[in-house]
Amino acid sequence: MNLRDDARSLSDELVELRRDLHRIPEIGLELPRTQEAVLGAIDGLGLEVTTGDAVSSVTGVLRGGRPGPTVLLRGDMDALPVTERTGLEYAAPADRMHACGHDLHTTMLAGSARLLASRREQLAGNVVFMFQPGEEGFDGAGRMLDEGVLDASGERPVAAYALHVMSANIPGGVFTTRSGPLLAASSVLTVTVKGAGGHGSAPHRAKDPIPAACEMVTALQTWISRTFDVFEPVVLTVGKFHAGTASNIIPDEATFVATVRTFSPEALATMKDGTVGVCRGIASAHGLGVDVAFDEQYPVTVNSGAEAEFVADTVREVHGEERYTPQTNPILGAEDFSRVIAEVPGAMVFLGAARPGVDPTAVPNNHSPLAVFDDAVLADGAALYAELAVRRLGTAAEAA
Repeated sequence: MNLRDDARSLSDELVELRRDLHRIPEIGLELPRTQEAVLGAIDGLGLEVTTGDAVSSVTGVLRGGRPGPTVLLRGDMDALPVTERTGLEYAAPADRMHACGHDLHTTMLAGSARLLASRREQLAGNVVFMFQPGEEGFDGAGRMLDEGVLDASGERPVAAYALHVMSANIPGGVFTTRSGPLLAASSVLTVTVKGAGGHGSAPHRAKDPIPAACEMVTALQTWISRTFDVFEPVVLTVGKFHAGTASNIIPDEATFVATVRTFSPEALATMKDGTVGVCRGIASAHGLGVDVAFDEQYPVTVNSGAEAEFVADTVREVHGEERYTPQTNPILGAEDFSRVIAEVPGAMVFLGAARPGVDPTAVPNNHSPLAVFDDAVLADGAALYAELAVRRLGTAAEAA
């Protein structure tokens, strides 16, 4: 049997693991239950397994039967602070959810470990399995790099790959990627407007921070549209806004937090200086104080041209021409896998996980409490992870 057939024979087990992970979503860098589930899933495969010191990561090294280089495969494991509303029988019970499909990534990576372990003697080199916490804003990849994941096998990987499922926009079962920039750099803008509280019936006797904060939110969008060329992709979205305790009380402070997405160092610098300036200017006009922090988070995710083409060729050969669609433009999402492929050549590929029979452009997207991912993609994702490792090690061995 080939890797694709072997993966499909594991489908029931992969679905069971994915649903178990979906029921126990954990957020951030400490994922003890998820880590335990991963350790159980790869137990007995003969991997050299280590866990993180500062984070709940799992790193597994598979030594091939023949000498050769190293390839790294990455799957992220963390969830989001989203209350699930899918109605699925395996839905998460609390105020957190695998709304970005990381439970699928973890399962597919564990599946690929099983596939490759059964072919250990044929492998010309090593495979590092990077089970990463804290992708959703906690820089888990950076933490794992600090703890030496790129040197886990004793040498740096010649290539690194990651899969990311999408609940919408891409037809189910279709893979897509591109060379060059794939995902944006992300930053966080945090603004606290400082006024003086008072009674809601007498705003002239207070210094109300809420109208000024609201003005900042709308002014930032106008400033962007009048600062950047329309062909320069930039995004600023306010995801949090907090102020006040009651309808008749003017609070002392109002705070909002925004995500900022850019693709060039020049755009990032302009966004940093400009957003801070807009907020300070509006606060000054209202006679208010303001604290503004602009924190750079993840860099641009840039696929190696050669590795992106290698991924595309592998998908076409393994799954068929109809299962691959080139991605025309980058998207404004962000990823800390960017840190890995800034160090070694690599590529991230998207996999459509919309359910059969639905219009992928009309269903809830990743991060929605209604996002639903089709378990049918698990086997094909695991097979692609494994194929990329086998073929890349073979190519490197032949070149040597």
